[in-house]
Amino acid sequence: MTVQFRALAEQAQADGVITAEEVLALRRSGWGDGRIDMVEADALFVLNDHLVQRTPEWVDFFVEAIGEFVISGGSPRGFVSEAQADWLLSRLQRDGKVESMAELELLGRIFEKCQLLPERLRAYALTQIEQVVMTGEGPTRDGGRLDGACITSAECRLLRRFIFSFAGDGSGGVSQAEAEMLFRIKDATLGGANAIEWEALFVQGVASYLTAYTAFQQVSAERAQQLEDFMNDNTPRIGAFLGRAAQSIADGSFARVRGFGRKGVTEAQHDARVAAANRVTAAEDAWLQAKIDGDGQLDSLERALLRFLAEEERRA
Repeated sequence: MTVQFRALAEQAQADGVITAEEVLALRRSGWGDGRIDMVEADALFVLNDHLVQRTPEWVDFFVEAIGEFVISGGSPRGFVSEAQADWLLSRLQRDGKVESMAELELLGRIFEKCQLLPERLRAYALTQIEQVVMTGEGPTRDGGRLDGACITSAECRLLRRFIFSFAGDGSGGVSQAEAEMLFRIKDATLGGANAIEWEALFVQGVASYLTAYTAFQQVSAERAQQLEDFMNDNTPRIGAFLGRAAQSIADGSFARVRGFGRKGVTEAQHDARVAAANRVTAAEDAWLQAKIDGDGQLDSLERALLRFLAEEERRA
């Protein structure tokens, strides 16, 4: 940490405010080389805790700087370790909940940019949004409480970033746990002054769990590091391999192999897997029926979901 960075952070912390000019100075003195170290990251969290008002300039800087610290700190890049998750959660849950919109935006960026996250970090992020919706209190409510349970545009946007990210539980799709969370939020906010985006998010999220196919499969950090080392190898044998791969792409033969690491999966097999995933199974149908029958009524969002599923079935 440079002397200038420390002085700027301490002054802003004492004042409880930070100007756009001070944010720019922090960028130049602490992030001039595009890297933030642990001491600087801790200092930014402390500063964020003490700010009375968090300006857009500050939120952008905080999210970018801490996000890059977490994302680049993995081995390989984008794989968040258990130790990193421990550090991040210790900074976020000082009293059991996220206190600022800057921290929620930080989680959104990490979800979008990382390839693998510890499950407890994902669960923590989703729990924060659900708690805000259920209680009516939290950073997405601008410090105020809204009468009656409802879900806001900010909460819809964050939920979409969390559940549809490749770092999420469904690896780019929506997991059963996430679909069940959407149903809990739906039940709690029926009749509320909900954001216009909520119906589409609910329908698309639950339908994704029931019908979506994803060929993406998470790999371990160790396997990812091996692949990264392979791609960074500039020896002649690697160059020859990449040359052959480029030729295969050029003549179209490479396109006949579908699925990373699953050599020999034909286009017909791939299409069959997609078709099978798009069909709602008996177990999924029973799950959905139980959710709909849970309160003894068919509400407007459930009707919208059933219409969407029927249309998808017709198209298939």
